[in-house]
Amino acid sequence: MKKRMAWLLAAALTLTPLVPTAAMASGTEAAVPAQGLGALAAKKAALLTEQYGTVSVQYALIDQGKITVSGQAGKNDEKGNVPLTPGTMYGIGSTSKMFTASAVMKLADEGKINLDAPLVQYIPEFKMKDERYKKITPRMLLNHSSGIQGSSLNNAFLFEDSDPYAHDTLLEQLSKQSLKADPGAFSVYCNDGFTLAEILVEHVSGMKFTAFVHQYFTEPLGMNDTKTSQDMVDTAKTAGLYYPTAPQQLPNETVNVIGTGGIYSTAEDMARFSQIFTGQKPGILSAKAVEAMGQPEYKKGLWPKDADNSFDYGLGWDSVRLYPFNDYGIQAVVKGGDTILYHASLIVLPEQNMAAAVVSSGGSSSTNQLLATQILLEALKEKGAIKDIKPDKSFGKPAPASLPEDMKKYAGYYGSTGQLVKIDLKDGVMSVTVPNVPEYPAEKYVYTADGTFVDEAGTAKLSFVTESNSLTYLWVRQYSTVPELGQVAMSHYLTQKLDSNPLTKDAEDAWTKREGKTYYPVNEKYTSVMYLMKPTLEMKRSKDFQGYVNDKKITGPDTAVSSLKIPGMGGRDTAGYSFYQKDGAEYLETAGSLFVSEDLVKPLYHGKQSTVTVKDDGYARWFTVPAAAADKTMTVKLPVEGGFAVYDAAGKYVNMSEASGLNQVVLPKGGTIVFAGDADSSFSIQLDKK
Repeated sequence: MKKRMAWLLAAALTLTPLVPTAAMASGTEAAVPAQGLGALAAKKAALLTEQYGTVSVQYALIDQGKITVSGQAGKNDEKGNVPLTPGTMYGIGSTSKMFTASAVMKLADEGKINLDAPLVQYIPEFKMKDERYKKITPRMLLNHSSGIQGSSLNNAFLFEDSDPYAHDTLLEQLSKQSLKADPGAFSVYCNDGFTLAEILVEHVSGMKFTAFVHQYFTEPLGMNDTKTSQDMVDTAKTAGLYYPTAPQQLPNETVNVIGTGGIYSTAEDMARFSQIFTGQKPGILSAKAVEAMGQPEYKKGLWPKDADNSFDYGLGWDSVRLYPFNDYGIQAVVKGGDTILYHASLIVLPEQNMAAAVVSSGGSSSTNQLLATQILLEALKEKGAIKDIKPDKSFGKPAPASLPEDMKKYAGYYGSTGQLVKIDLKDGVMSVTVPNVPEYPAEKYVYTADGTFVDEAGTAKLSFVTESNSLTYLWVRQYSTVPELGQVAMSHYLTQKLDSNPLTKDAEDAWTKREGKTYYPVNEKYTSVMYLMKPTLEMKRSKDFQGYVNDKKITGPDTAVSSLKIPGMGGRDTAGYSFYQKDGAEYLETAGSLFVSEDLVKPLYHGKQSTVTVKDDGYARWFTVPAAAADKTMTVKLPVEGGFAVYDAAGKYVNMSEASGLNQVVLPKGGTIVFAGDADSSFSIQLDKK
């Protein structure tokens, strides 16, 4: 995908930020049909593994209730002994939300849930600090308009560990939070809303969510290769997982918020699931429920004018008018999903009684969506439902116009989730920079006669909109082209103009002391997949806009909250920062995740033998690699419940014992080490020269 507007597209399309994975095209590939639709699908799937960072991919097309195309491509296990098959299971990430939405609608069909009744009627123990929570309804969970801040995913992503902590503690986490907006004011992607919907299904049905999904969906539909993270999943049947800096195949990824993203499936099973929405299996949900799920729920609140887009929410669906199908007068509904290592996309054409599903290890839901789109368009063409496949779109090369003086009022600082951007307007050009990432090159957009700004390639059109809530947004419409796979269209208010925020002396002094400091996570379990990535937070403020730390408005010496009210993706996951002192160290809490200041991170003892013990608070312990220990081989005797990870000076992953199975590593100069485990667990350490 083109790298334009990366600062905006950094918001994940679904569950978590996309993680690029080095392409691994060697290994098992499906037999390529000689011609026709099957040949096209196989060719495009191979393209994903060869050029677009996908390790392995699996795809299926269902037409009039029959799976007519199915295949797979790429690498599975390291040694090439386990072939990819139609039964190889993949995590489907946020595509799991369609099971959750369907479960809620099933209970609504049975008269057990009223979509527009207060949620507290069904979950009496659901409480929040903000009294507006009493207005949240089941519908608002499904269309992302509840106003809940976003994602409480502490310990949700684990390696082969089905610990339900993230699910079990959600109500407690929400009880400490306020809302970002009035319930129903606008739809903004919200993972916690679907974990809450999972809990709703359990409360109303009296069943565990996994049992409900199997009884009402997978068993009636013959989805024999669909499991949840609470099932006994045979990892020999799951797709091989890899990470760019990890040389070994990784253990299977377990997502423990099932209703948000914890289901495994196959492309063929996902195709079978789609029959609920095409009328092939009318006994699962009523026609009324299916129709309701496909309605334009996004229009009930603040939203940009309709344009080609991949996000226009229904009930569960990411979009109920997916591009490019809208150009053909065909309704397409879509749901994508990205965990850290797995990715998925399901596109359904209800009126054509067709659907395509694509799941992968590595890559992204966006490229999977493009493959599904290509398969569907070619199938429609073969059937004569469309005449030709239309060419990619562009806004055209911009024709410069004179910038009106009153447009300059829009210059200033804008925020989107986790990001601060600066917009300058001068000589007919909009310049966009990222103050806290000075190495990021400025992006340039030319002012045109229709009042919009367009990039030189004609792929992005930007304009300013002051909405009914008196807030000003940067509206971005964009066509991101992936050669030979097509385009993803985006249309969003993705940044919001921020007001200046002068600080009191106490606040300024406190935040100045934090400036540039790194904070290390201490309550993430030793099995957490997050240890594959640089899991730290760094406190950065723009020197010219000191009242904010990235998008968060500083509200006191120890607090910062997000003031973003952006529909769609730009305002997702807006949990604030709260700092406190404990035992002489500063801690940071955000969305249930706890971090400690670098001040508590001391050098590892560089003698031959030492012991690190997790204290009775259970917090992970971080150390730096001193010069005297650099380049030495560290061997660790691990406790039964514990592990460690090592990073180099740049924060790049070197080794994680739970991922690699290795308890020995050469320590990098200037690196860091984390030991995590149960309270009072001990790690015996030996250092030897290479």
